[in-house]
Amino acid sequence: MYYNRAYQILLAGAMAASASDAFAPPKSASGSRSYHPSGAAPASTRVAYISNTLSDVPPTHGLSFHEPVCATEALDAAIDTFADPNDKRYSASDWFHNMQSLPNSAILREIKGPVGWITAWSTLVSIVHKLCSIGGLGRVADTMCLGSTPHSLISSVIGLLLVFRTNSAYQRFKEGRQTWEQLLNTCRDITRMTSVYESEIGPKRKQRIQRLLAAFPYLLHHHIQPRCLDHSQCGKLQDSPHALLLNEPRPTSNIHNRVLKFAARECWVDKRSLPWCLLPDSVLDKCAQSHNRPLWVTDRLGLEFTEIPYCSNWTSRERLELLKTASKLNDCIGHCERLHQTAVPLNYARHALRSLTLWSFTLPFGMVDKLGLMTGPTVGLVAWLMFGVYQIGHTIEDPFQGSLRLTDMCNSIYRDVMYGDRNEAGMRRESAFRKDGEKDNDWDSLGDAFGLGWTVKAKENMEHYTEQLVLTH
Repeated sequence: MYYNRAYQILLAGAMAASASDAFAPPKSASGSRSYHPSGAAPASTRVAYISNTLSDVPPTHGLSFHEPVCATEALDAAIDTFADPNDKRYSASDWFHNMQSLPNSAILREIKGPVGWITAWSTLVSIVHKLCSIGGLGRVADTMCLGSTPHSLISSVIGLLLVFRTNSAYQRFKEGRQTWEQLLNTCRDITRMTSVYESEIGPKRKQRIQRLLAAFPYLLHHHIQPRCLDHSQCGKLQDSPHALLLNEPRPTSNIHNRVLKFAARECWVDKRSLPWCLLPDSVLDKCAQSHNRPLWVTDRLGLEFTEIPYCSNWTSRERLELLKTASKLNDCIGHCERLHQTAVPLNYARHALRSLTLWSFTLPFGMVDKLGLMTGPTVGLVAWLMFGVYQIGHTIEDPFQGSLRLTDMCNSIYRDVMYGDRNEAGMRRESAFRKDGEKDNDWDSLGDAFGLGWTVKAKENMEHYTEQLVLTH
């Protein structure tokens, strides 16, 4: 009975651990992944991560520090794609690739500490048991064997703890993705409405709304995952007008008085990078001093909406519709803050980890009498599976710290909002709001696709041609 339950837990752990790379952040230029869910990354890794804070904008080679340029042409071309190549779906036929890439697993790097200790401890227990059996200390060897009953009773509870934690973490991951989906759809709706009513809104106001809307997802990304320049980059921008200091308050506690205070820390960014280059200096200075910059943008969007003058084609109905979309953007801010600032209850996380640790360290005493010297590798494999499941739950608990590629989603919103602003690829959406070169007679000139009218025969032909379609990958 014990081994049946253990096999069930191993099977569930293998299925979850095989998906570890799916939730890991994208690879860096060197091919390795650098993600530290605890936030305590090594200093060298933090410097490398902060030094890539301008990854939203391609490098501008040969650009001097006195050129007020928002280099987004290369970005527009880079994000002009239908799907991200990192969105890989693994099937059963990819088993060899998954096993071959196991040494590069981000989950394995995070759990190598406990897995290594448990494997070494289990190997030591098996060696001591073997020496006692050979040296005539049979009683000592028998005492080391606890049997399968204790772990058989506990294994179900451990499995429930891990499943509940992983499921709750995946729900948070799913909710985070749905929040950004709502953000994407809302930005598209606002862009569509401002384009349809461009003559009533005015081209200047429409441009302001577009730029505020395109800056919003980047500011929200920075709000939940701050990215500031490192010291070397700040040194290069020190004597240039492109350096911008943000107001980033952080809590500081007084141990004796038990008072929680907020002190501002320095966070410098480059005005030529997204989203700062989308706003003029007069607006950017006000936004930089706000403690919640995405909320500041939604407030300014509300002001722009209310200042649109009434006319025969623009009434309070259209104004309220746009104000509702601003409220949806506010909801997205609140949802992201709730997921980012609220962790799994500390008592549950500690109890689950302590229970798993004790169960793993005592597991060799229940298996050493039957497995002998193979106890170490076997228990190490079990520890890899179990701690891998636990680490997956910890990794996706906060989906905004590497599980979701927020930069890709920000670029997608930027592309759909700032259509036709700098490159020809954006004209694809803008062309829907322009009827240049089109005539009403063009639609009348189109004949029936099958030349038979809407008859049963035409329906059969349509179904026949539809079945002949070949999906391209």
